[in-house]
Amino acid sequence: MQIDLSGKTAIVTASTKGIGLATAKGLAAAGAAVVLNGRTKESVDTAIAAVRQSGRAAVRGIVADMGTPAGCAALIEAAPIADILINNVAHVAWGDFSQVPDEAWNQSWQTNVMTPVRLCRHYLQGMKARDWGRVVFVSSESARNIQPELVTYGATKLAGHALSRGLAKQMAGTGVTVNVVVPGPTLSDGVHRMFEPMTEQGISVEQAGKDFVLAHRASSVLKRMATVEEVASMIVYVCSPQASATSGAALRVDGGVVDDVN
Repeated sequence: MQIDLSGKTAIVTASTKGIGLATAKGLAAAGAAVVLNGRTKESVDTAIAAVRQSGRAAVRGIVADMGTPAGCAALIEAAPIADILINNVAHVAWGDFSQVPDEAWNQSWQTNVMTPVRLCRHYLQGMKARDWGRVVFVSSESARNIQPELVTYGATKLAGHALSRGLAKQMAGTGVTVNVVVPGPTLSDGVHRMFEPMTEQGISVEQAGKDFVLAHRASSVLKRMATVEEVASMIVYVCSPQASATSGAALRVDGGVVDDVN
């Protein structure tokens, strides 16, 4: 399958590392002009250089904190038109439910729910007018398989599923699709940093990830963590012309962690 996104502009929030950066690379390799986003100029410039090595299309970056209304407004002002929107930015509040303060709940809600609301409210109008567009919410298995230490994250990510489904219905009959991609345990930059101390004991990061899955995500049928590139491949496919009949769906790249057939 040859995915060609030439002539399309893609915005990927929080795309200086991890799944966001891998997705930006994948979209650029398919020919899309990519708009990266991060909170610092240094991280954005580094990501731009990385994407340029893997893509054949234009790439630029916008420095903005996507967890704030001002950051959303800055992104929209700097890049008012997009054919593809990847809602990847996320806020994770760890901790016992009784100890998570209102501030953490508010930040998670603002970042995980209201940022996609603000961006979709703007970009979907143009997509609908052009009768083509792709919106992807990057969720988490925590939305379906909520962990006790991640109640805030799971609840706000699940809200994104409802938002995506409702927006897909709003776009019914047009060439615009709205979907959710649901990663499971993934070897992101943060996970790499968490497992790096184990390399001093002769255990690779990949093996440490596998051991974590076996111990804490026993329902996994993959029996290892996914790579960011594996998750990005699903996202890029959902953005492709070939995925035109897929909308309003939650597409799992969770390695089978969520223990049902849906």
